[in-house]
Amino acid sequence: MIDDEYLMSARDVSVHYNGKAAIRNVSLDIGRNHVLALIGASGCGKSTFLRCLNRMNDTIPGAKVQGLITLDGQNIYAPGTDVAQLRARVGIVFQKPTPFPQTIYDNVAYGPRIHGLAAARADLDELVHMSLQRAGLWDEVKDRLSQSGTSLSGGQQQRLCIARTIAVNPEVILMDEPTSALDPIASAKVEDLIDELRANYAIVIVTHNMQQAARVSQSTAYFHMGDLIEFGSTNRIFTNPRQKLTEDYITGRIG
Repeated sequence: MIDDEYLMSARDVSVHYNGKAAIRNVSLDIGRNHVLALIGASGCGKSTFLRCLNRMNDTIPGAKVQGLITLDGQNIYAPGTDVAQLRARVGIVFQKPTPFPQTIYDNVAYGPRIHGLAAARADLDELVHMSLQRAGLWDEVKDRLSQSGTSLSGGQQQRLCIARTIAVNPEVILMDEPTSALDPIASAKVEDLIDELRANYAIVIVTHNMQQAARVSQSTAYFHMGDLIEFGSTNRIFTNPRQKLTEDYITGRIG
């Protein structure tokens, strides 16, 4: 039974790469206006699960996804699903900032143009402005929109990628280690931004940083060697984990 109060739900999701299990029987829910942190050691299945949520695993040869994942109650793996439309609704921000080799303006305008979201140039201007503002970048770039997105600092590039994701009006934003390539000041800006964006989006973040998970999320899922060991409120997971493996990971006894 899938609960309506959740924007996305996963039930018994398993992924195999060329027959080898990457994750097994993962079930969890993603609430509206909610940040879910996926934690665990490298290779434990966090990013594999994240990629299931907007069907990025479809692009990996030999990947096979089993189980049920729903968005607004609809099976995202159902035959006939428009995957391009799904990826507009469930956007992704990668570990390394990936601005297009285009102007700052065109980076943000790209999605609305291909999805036909802005009829007139004035509408597009407004969308670009609003997206950059929501990504906390407008004041820094408003006088240089015609400059290349790659001319920005690493932290600014990552916020530009977040603005690009927001511009197509997603419901869910996936973030795969979004601050691991950034310095502490730029990381703090992105963390503050995640907290602000939660008012409008559901966010799922993969992070190796325990402190970051504790700061930005309302719920946490701990993965270990392809299994979901524990899932619950971030406060409980970090202060009163029910599983010994979770406790050992959080306290640093296992990495």
